[in-house]
Amino acid sequence: MSSSPRFIIYAHNGTYDKLHQVATLGLTAAAMGKDVTVVLLFWTIKKLAEGKINEVDFPPEYQAYHDEVSRLISERRVPKISEMFEDAKNVGQFRLVACSAGLEYMGVDADAVAKQVDEVMGLPAILAMAAEAETTLFI
Repeated sequence: MSSSPRFIIYAHNGTYDKLHQVATLGLTAAAMGKDVTVVLLFWTIKKLAEGKINEVDFPPEYQAYHDEVSRLISERRVPKISEMFEDAKNVGQFRLVACSAGLEYMGVDADAVAKQVDEVMGLPAILAMAAEAETTLFI
């Protein structure tokens, strides 16, 4: 483990608006020298497994804005979620971790997910890794 301050993001919600925040916060923290770990849970695991991590979707209460926001994202060339995750790895310390129980509960191909993350961990290991983190977010 690094001596840099740990920055942990528990990513539970898989809609674009939440994943965008996970990606931008993770990228920014990595660029600021933090040791960033994004822990993928339930819906983020499902979205990654289905190859939909870059899909622009929103919760029902924001569906009316989908077309306008999608257009603005495209016009302003906002990077894809996967690109921001890759950029974070290139500028600093950034890891994607999938929760092993989430792989089971979401009924996904565990091997396919394992190939797209840095590590698959159980909750006891995740909590031990996150202990004494400077910042912990649940999104």
